[in-house]
Amino acid sequence: MKFIATILFLTTSPALAQTGEELGTLNPEEMTWGSITERAQRGEVDMNICASGYAITKAGNHSAARAIFEACAAAGYTGAMTWMSQLDNNGLGGEYDPDAAAEWDRRAADAGDPVGKFNYGLDLMRGHGVAQDTSLGRQYVDEAASDGLQIAKRLQGAGYDLDEVTPDADDWKYAPLF
Repeated sequence: MKFIATILFLTTSPALAQTGEELGTLNPEEMTWGSITERAQRGEVDMNICASGYAITKAGNHSAARAIFEACAAAGYTGAMTWMSQLDNNGLGGEYDPDAAAEWDRRAADAGDPVGKFNYGLDLMRGHGVAQDTSLGRQYVDEAASDGLQIAKRLQGAGYDLDEVTPDADDWKYAPLF
C-alpha cells in the first residue's frame, strides 16, 4: 500500500508544483459585466453579448455599454447602432455629439433597420446632427412605417407633427443652433 501511495505522489507532484501563472487564468470570470465587456472588446460578439449592452447601460455603466455597442455595431448589429446613437445623443459614456448620433442612425437606416430609418428621419426633419431636409426625413419615416414600425405610423397619422412622438420638453435640445 505504501508503494502505491509513493507512486501516486510522485506522478502527481509535478502538477501540484505548478503555479497559477504556469496554468494561466485558473478561475476566469464568466457571465459578468467585466467578462462580457472584455469579450466584446476582443471582437467576440454575438446576439447575447450585444443584448447585454442594454442591461449594462440600464445599470448606468455607459462606458462599458458603449464598448459593447461599438463592437456589435462594427459587426453589423443595427440595434447596437441605434443604441450608440442614443448614447451619443444624450452624452452617456462620452460627450454629447448630435452629429455622431445622426451618423449612427443613418448607418442603421442604410442597413435596413426600421428604428434606424425612423430615427434618421427625425434627425433630418429636425436638422439635428445633420442638415435639415424635411422631405427626405419624411421618406425615411414612411419607409419605417412600411416596415411596420408603429411609432412611424403614428407620426404619419399626426401629419408628421414631431410633438406627437417627442415631448415639447425636448424643444430646447432640438431647436436649431443657428
